[in-house]
Amino acid sequence: MAIIHKTTMTPTKLELLTAWLPTRSWYVGTGRAPELSRTGGFRLDDPEGAVGIEFLVATDESGPAPVSYHVPLSYRGAPLEGAEQALVGTSEHGVLGRRWIYDGTHDPVLVAQLLALFEGRAEPQAQSLSDTPDRSVTVRFTGTPAATGGVTTTVTDGSHDTCVTVQATGSAAPSSLNLRVTRVLEPGATAPADATGDVTAGWRSPDGGEHRGVFAALHRAGS
Repeated sequence: MAIIHKTTMTPTKLELLTAWLPTRSWYVGTGRAPELSRTGGFRLDDPEGAVGIEFLVATDESGPAPVSYHVPLSYRGAPLEGAEQALVGTSEHGVLGRRWIYDGTHDPVLVAQLLALFEGRAEPQAQSLSDTPDRSVTVRFTGTPAATGGVTTTVTDGSHDTCVTVQATGSAAPSSLNLRVTRVLEPGATAPADATGDVTAGWRSPDGGEHRGVFAALHRAGS
């Protein structure tokens, strides 16, 4: 299980996201710099213990109404080769030293563990506590398990989500899957009827209200 260190990060995750979010196609622009707070999320464990995996909700209050963004992040102790375009930034961790922080939709370890979550091979963990499952995260899956031989991915940002096309390299899996990661969260949203799986989790609004919605959905290729 991943250990959550009670320490500092300089710059903080929210400071890095304040600069990075407005560069995304799915960011709802307000004409002002984002005013972010962390309002939800959960983690997954890397079986190798090398990569931190977090599904973070950051709520922006810079506009007339709050907007909550889902940002999967991966934390590494060295640069991820070939992922320069996915780098959110670097930060000095008070215990672990320099960390390279990536948009996790481009990180093969995060994508593999998200697929494992769909298939029941990974368990969601509390965002801020070590060795503590997060029972509030719910998963539905009716598809075919992915191959264990490895995957390659193609990532495409849309206006409200990111599509990760997963091409399985093992013989037991379907040729490809579309993993749609919600970026702009909508309270009460459900997965499309053609989805073969979905992950639903909660977040808070700035006034303390509790919300739930789809963080990610799985589709057969072409849907």
